[in-house]
Amino acid sequence: MLSRSTWRCGGGYNVERAKEGVEQRVVVVMGSTGTGKSKLSVQLSSIFGGEAINSDKIQVYRGLDVTTNKMPVVDRLGVPHHLLGELDPSAGELPPAGFRSLASHLIGDISARGRIPVVAGGSNSFIHALLSNRFDPLTDPFGGRWRPVKEGLRYRCCLIWVHVEAAVLAEQLDRRVDEMVGEGMVEELERYFAVEGESERHPGLGKAIGVPEFRSYFTGRGRRTSAALEAALSAIKANTRWLAEAQVRKIDKLAAMGWPLRRVDATAAVAARLAGVPQAAPWRSDVAGPSVSAVAQFLAEEEEEEAGRRRRRASRTSVVLNS
Repeated sequence: MLSRSTWRCGGGYNVERAKEGVEQRVVVVMGSTGTGKSKLSVQLSSIFGGEAINSDKIQVYRGLDVTTNKMPVVDRLGVPHHLLGELDPSAGELPPAGFRSLASHLIGDISARGRIPVVAGGSNSFIHALLSNRFDPLTDPFGGRWRPVKEGLRYRCCLIWVHVEAAVLAEQLDRRVDEMVGEGMVEELERYFAVEGESERHPGLGKAIGVPEFRSYFTGRGRRTSAALEAALSAIKANTRWLAEAQVRKIDKLAAMGWPLRRVDATAAVAARLAGVPQAAPWRSDVAGPSVSAVAQFLAEEEEEEAGRRRRRASRTSVVLNS
């Protein structure tokens, strides 16, 4: 959990200032919604002694666990998760600059305990804010008349992009909405709107896909009809597909900035799930296996570099002592 201090960042969240940790190692699992990022981050954390830092800008808030698709505790396999449902949604919307400060503090803390920070999530504005050494809180790195500008990284990073082909992902996202309904999404939103007054709306959580789409169903004219329900669910599916497409476009832009992304393809695993056949084999061969190899190589190279630095420091010390 985060400790608090006197420095105040945007959105009303108090955090400690974090030192620029260029020597700290960070594994980042990114990709569009519905690709299996959370599953992969848990697997990598379990293998390499990591702790997950959520970078989904909606999942940082408490509440609407089904609607925001937070990973259930049982699926986290004991891996510590940070910034997942921790923030008070009534405190204001967390901006990218605020996430940069909160996550930087966590990276320092996790690294100091000899663990590996594993950043996982689909909000690329948060990931960019955290990792870029050119971050400007007043500039949208993905908006306006965008042109690629090469950017370095604040940390030593292994960046893994979990990709799924668009047509397969669209089917997966539609299926996931239906599954969320079965898990109680509509009832959860009903409770949310029952306590949400005009003065209590949550700036961040209120932007979760599902809240705007169901507002009319629960509060507007002709509410709670089967037609209104169907319209709300159709809108959720369409907006989720649009979100996934936007996330891929932003990841392409990060690659154009010179970020060394390692893409793994989860298409076969997702297609197997949709077909109702075992997906363990394609997930292992196409996603988990290559990702584990990439992280193992990354950590080994970092350890070798650190050993080299220690040898050089020892050599300099020896020269001084013998002079």
